[in-house]
Amino acid sequence: MKIQYVPIEWVHRTWPVAEPYIADALSHSKGEYTVDNAKSLVTQGQWILVVALGDADNVQGAATITFFNRPDNLVAFITAMGGKLVSSEETFEQLKALVMSMGATAIEGTARESTARLLSRYGFEEKYRIVGVKL
Repeated sequence: MKIQYVPIEWVHRTWPVAEPYIADALSHSKGEYTVDNAKSLVTQGQWILVVALGDADNVQGAATITFFNRPDNLVAFITAMGGKLVSSEETFEQLKALVMSMGATAIEGTARESTARLLSRYGFEEKYRIVGVKL
């Protein structure tokens, strides 16, 4: 499996095969983002699109990532991740190398309990529990 960044000029060609993975991931977002919101943010360059390619260069998973600064870190924040993107130590190392090449010094994301358990294999720890109410 190979993790690959999709340059913005290739997003429209790649989106149709990545969209089902993003849509599946966002189905758990409790309405925060729709797949159309994600596509808009990616095509505007506010988020990036990353795909996992199988042996025949077919898309096996996808993620959207945004970057933001904290006082001591540039955080690569995973906004959606579906399919087999981080399915092994090797793919996680590739994801780390990719976001580090873009300046990131940390990776974060919101996660369901089951995903948090999976990611704990790669050193992720729960940092926050986010709650909210609409006003």
